[in-house]
Amino acid sequence: MTALNYIEAVNYIEDIPKFTTKNKLSHTRECLEMLGNPDASFRVIHVAGTNGKGSVCAFLASVLAAAGYRTGLFTSPHLVKINERFRIDGVDISDEEFLRAFEQVLDIAHKMVEQGSYHPTYFEFLFLMGMVIFREKNVEYVVLETGLGGRLDATNSVRDPLACIIASIGLDHTEYLGDTLEAIAGEKAGIIKKGAVVVYDDSHPSVSRVIEAAAKEQGCEAFGVAPSMYEILRNTPTSIDFSLKNRYYDNTTFTVPYIAPYQVINASLAISVLGALQDKVSVSRDMIKKGIAETAWEGRMETVLPGIIVDGAHNEDGICRFIETAQHFQDDYEITLLFSAVVEKDYRSMIRDICQRLRLQHVITTQIEGPREVPAEELADIFRANGCSQVEALEKVPEAFAAACERRGDGLLFCVGSLYLVGEIKDCIRSKTDD
Repeated sequence: MTALNYIEAVNYIEDIPKFTTKNKLSHTRECLEMLGNPDASFRVIHVAGTNGKGSVCAFLASVLAAAGYRTGLFTSPHLVKINERFRIDGVDISDEEFLRAFEQVLDIAHKMVEQGSYHPTYFEFLFLMGMVIFREKNVEYVVLETGLGGRLDATNSVRDPLACIIASIGLDHTEYLGDTLEAIAGEKAGIIKKGAVVVYDDSHPSVSRVIEAAAKEQGCEAFGVAPSMYEILRNTPTSIDFSLKNRYYDNTTFTVPYIAPYQVINASLAISVLGALQDKVSVSRDMIKKGIAETAWEGRMETVLPGIIVDGAHNEDGICRFIETAQHFQDDYEITLLFSAVVEKDYRSMIRDICQRLRLQHVITTQIEGPREVPAEELADIFRANGCSQVEALEKVPEAFAAACERRGDGLLFCVGSLYLVGEIKDCIRSKTDD
């Protein structure tokens, strides 16, 4: 077979169905063994959760890199370019590194099909590439974000993780994970393995009981991070200062470079797992403070331009957290909203909640092209039906973003509803920067 170039390799991966029957973990493990068990080359911190898991991963990777450890970060989805899923010390891998890993995984995929087995799924293929990349780059630690769920997720094929973190649990992907918080927590807690340190968001007692039971079953010590352990000291349009008090940190003050209060719990989870691992991972308190303050995590309540914030909130819990953030600023700033959603999300409820709890001066709706799109005009009609009068529908994201920037004036613009929307906006900004 003729070797593929980078663009052809990306197209090959994108043609693998994203929503298909998952292969068993034994299949992923077999693939790893055919690749020479690359996951045995580094120590893994595994992170699951409904919302916030990517941010927890970003905080952890930033701290470990600040402390001098060569650190790999595997996350999903990507916003603009697929290379974003694989980062070494905060830097996306190159196209050449991507292609080398692709070729290795493609080779074993062909061999497995020839043997009568299954081709790796979209996410499984990317996960396998990540493991190859991190081995070849000689990383010491890999911060690994689950995809969908936890128990049956391809990432759960890794053996002997150093720590397992369960971030915020909410109702999302209920068709796959269950329709209660407890059922979803059980799926997420499926990443817990014997010998791992377990740290979890201790905000909901019923969820915490599920996670604690799973940890006990594996003989793991579990550490909950409850809201009572942290206090927000200052929340500005650029950052948040907060104090954290638990067995490892006695009212130490940290700064997150984000405006959303929910990033405090995500940072606290990352900080707490490093405290729990202090006998295994040497990271000073000053390095933790530095790494947290310098974390760069795109698309999650991220200020991309002065007064312009993009957030990938796309489910009930995520929208609730976005609303809480916007409420903090709406007395001092007029709020403009740019909104889009994909068809499988409960966008009607999302819009209703936004309209009930926020004072919006302007709303611009747009649509993400493709089979999952919701027409901009349909979204606009829902906003109007929920009491918003200043609503415009613009199908194309670049035009919608330009209009939203103009409407915001001296206020704040929040771009919300889908990570795909965030990706297109960031692409618009990069294109203008490159001109």
